[in-house]
Amino acid sequence: MTAVHPCEVPLNSLLHSYSGGGGFADCYVAEVPGDVSQQAFIAAFYTSPLFKIERALLKVIAARPASDADAEHLSRGQAGAFSAWRVEGQSSSELLLADITGRTRSWLMATPVGGTARAPRTRLYFGSAIVPRPGRGAGKRGMGWPFQALLGFHRLYSRGLLLAASRRVCSD
Repeated sequence: MTAVHPCEVPLNSLLHSYSGGGGFADCYVAEVPGDVSQQAFIAAFYTSPLFKIERALLKVIAARPASDADAEHLSRGQAGAFSAWRVEGQSSSELLLADITGRTRSWLMATPVGGTARAPRTRLYFGSAIVPRPGRGAGKRGMGWPFQALLGFHRLYSRGLLLAASRRVCSD
C-alpha cells in the first residue's frame, strides 16, 4: 500500500513562491513503483473517485463543470482552465492551478527517483497554497478563523486525494 507523507515544498517548484509571505502552503508526497509521467498523474488525480465528488460539488455550487475528457486535455497541456481553476504554470513535471478567486493554488509534480532500470520509481507530489487577503496580518492568524476551522479537514482531504491518484496510477 502506498503511504502519503507531509513534506517540505520543493525549493525549485512552481509552488515554492507561495510558501512564504504570510500565506499558507503545504505539500504531500507518495512514492510509487513504475515510471509515472506527469500527464498520467494529472489524469489520475483529476479523474479519481474522490476528486469526482469535488467536481460534482463545483458543478452544482459554482456552475463550473468538468469532465474526464477535460482532465485529459489538462494533463496534455491542452487546456488553460479546468472547472474552477486556471492554469498558472505547467511543465513536463509540474502543474500549478489558481482558483477563480486567485486566493488558492493547487499543485502537482511527478519526478523519477531511485529504483533500477527494471523497477523504476516515481515520487508524486500534491500541494496547496492560500494567499492571504490584502491588508490581513502575516502568518496563519491573518488567514482567519474559517481557515483554522477547515485546516484539519484540508490535511486529511489532501492526503486522500494523493492516495487516490497514487492507487490509480499503480492500477493502470
